Amino acid sequence: MSASDGRSPLTSEMRSPMPLLYRRHSSGGNEIRNLASISSSLLPAFGTVVGEGSLNLKRFVIAPYDRRYRWWQTFLVVLVVYSAWASPFELAFRKMSTSALMPIDLVVDAFFAIDIILTFFVAYLDKSTYLLVDDHKKIALRYISHLWFPMDVASTLPFQTLYRLFTGKMHRGDVFGFLNLLRLWRLRRVSEFFSRLEKDTRFSYFWTRYCKLICVTLFAVHTAGCFYFWLATHYRVSDNTWIGAGMPDFETRSVWLGYTYSMYWSIVTLTTTGYGDLHAENTGEKVFSIFYMLFNIGLTAYLIGNMTNLVVHSSIRTFAMRDAIHEILRYASKNRLPEGLKEQMLAHVTLKFKTAELQQEEVLQDLPKAIRSGIAQHLFRTTVESSYLFKGVSEDFIVQLVPEMRAEYYPPKVDIVIQNEIPTDFYIIVSGAVDVLTYKNGMEQFLSKLESPSMFGEIGVIFNIPQPFTVRTKRLSQVIRISHNHFKQLVEPLNEDGKIIVSNYLQYNPTNVSESQHLKGLKEDELKEMPFVTELLGETNVEAMAPTDELQNREGPSQEANRSSMVYTPDKRPIRVVLHGHHPDIKQKEENGGKLAHLPDSIEDLLILAEKKLGKRGTTILMADGSQVEDINALRDNDHLYIF
Repeated sequence: MSASDGRSPLTSEMRSPMPLLYRRHSSGGNEIRNLASISSSLLPAFGTVVGEGSLNLKRFVIAPYDRRYRWWQTFLVVLVVYSAWASPFELAFRKMSTSALMPIDLVVDAFFAIDIILTFFVAYLDKSTYLLVDDHKKIALRYISHLWFPMDVASTLPFQTLYRLFTGKMHRGDVFGFLNLLRLWRLRRVSEFFSRLEKDTRFSYFWTRYCKLICVTLFAVHTAGCFYFWLATHYRVSDNTWIGAGMPDFETRSVWLGYTYSMYWSIVTLTTTGYGDLHAENTGEKVFSIFYMLFNIGLTAYLIGNMTNLVVHSSIRTFAMRDAIHEILRYASKNRLPEGLKEQMLAHVTLKFKTAELQQEEVLQDLPKAIRSGIAQHLFRTTVESSYLFKGVSEDFIVQLVPEMRAEYYPPKVDIVIQNEIPTDFYIIVSGAVDVLTYKNGMEQFLSKLESPSMFGEIGVIFNIPQPFTVRTKRLSQVIRISHNHFKQLVEPLNEDGKIIVSNYLQYNPTNVSESQHLKGLKEDELKEMPFVTELLGETNVEAMAPTDELQNREGPSQEANRSSMVYTPDKRPIRVVLHGHHPDIKQKEENGGKLAHLPDSIEDLLILAEKKLGKRGTTILMADGSQVEDINALRDNDHLYIF
């Protein structure tokens, strides 16, 4: 491959494995269906350049992660299990190695011989470059020069069959039994198999690890029992052995009877039960028993340690939840919190742990922003677009808004928004239902019920006023929230979307703000509980939401943009003042405590506005402390002005 063809200048014998991870199909069956099953050793190094020419390996070269090759490796693991059982068994019971099990051994050895041949065609990973090497000579040289090749050959050769072919005699000595133990070299395949399964998220880690521990235990029991029986068959006085003391003719009895006695002794010794019916009779057996019991100490510690880790790992969230609940109970008791608050705290913590699997904030935080955004779009975009406030806004605004939202669960009877609190967030209901409440004369009054995809808290956020209502969950509810600051940062540069949002809220009607579509949805009691907001909407409707062409004629496009965003942008929002029609020293009972209005540009305009609001013409403007207003620019938001 040359550099002039626009492809990566990788050599033909070095292929990066990563492109195959993204291909749905590939020639030769190199298809990856699950990325979780790919070993981290197959990932390319940082800075590796991969071109289209590196997708295909050389002819007659097998990729190590090829699906069919993986199935072949799994099949060999099954044969390894047989070899692990048969090798010690044939050493202890020699007649089985020359009769019933010999044909099976030959078939198994034939499969492993085929695997040796296949290994000469399997690409390997260069540890220095982390690229696949598919050069036949390099693959063969690497395999032959390592320990794997001579051990694979030695564990595959049928020594007893070869001896019979060359001599014409059947040798029944122990030498071939010990040579057959070389087949235990194949156990490395089982270790690699379990290691791969533990990393594969398609399989339960707990049960994979549990099966591995069982296999280790059974192999230890089986091997020890077979060796112990072999010691009995080779002692000079058969009656002076652990099995001969109770069964003198054990060598002429059934093979399976001897195997049963061997497994019984091995399991009783491993579990430290020690009934005493089968025990060491001679020095050799006692020495073997000593080493076996010492080995059992390590094996038992290994098993207990692994099982403890598995159990603790599965229960760690439960322990954390219990600790959190105890901390809340101690805090509530120490600070003498009322039962209602304590129950809400406990319900929130319990729900937090129950829904942790659904939220997984710590997992999402580690993901790239694009993936997090895609997840949020998939989960919540439909709900956001269905909410009344964001109907008709641009695609860009939705794409930016949804990832900034955070999902939360709330148990029943929990306050999400509290009346008169500072607005920090507003919410969209994804599932469940909430009640809108108000407190009047110290009594709680029900106003309305909201369900998906209704919103709440937006009044306080849009107009930057304390929340006019309390919102309490009616049942288990999921909501998505966005903070006050994030919302305004998103809206500020998007003037057109800002106009749409305000228009959605007010549904502009220059003569009657109460005919607003959203305000129609509020009950009369709710409107009475938010008088200042109603007044503000009236002013905003006239001053900030005039028809587009009229604003253009009066102020031009730039002023129209400013007007459209004045409601919800802090630095552009007009100053609001409260107007009173009397002297500040005269105490009068006014409905709603005065009239809320936007501060005009001059003293004359303020007097005209006051005449419209209060129904009478004034000439003097005083502050609450009795000082006269001479410069309108000195006034601040929420000042009380007394005009008479």
